[in-house]
Amino acid sequence: MTGNANTSIKCSVSSCAYHSGQQHCCTLDEIKVGCTTNDVATCASTECASFKLGNHGTCCK
Repeated sequence: MTGNANTSIKCSVSSCAYHSGQQHCCTLDEIKVGCTTNDVATCASTECASFKLGNHGTCCK
């Protein structure tokens, strides 16, 4: 993790420990996308597997 906003990874999940705040980007160099079901046919079947709950609250904007 660099700690700087990675403008290649947009993020609106402010509760994540890797959220860059006002820049709405991720601070990781890369993320891992995972599946939430065995049958992946929609976006709802995927998740950011790099998510880590931070101390930014629980709001998703």
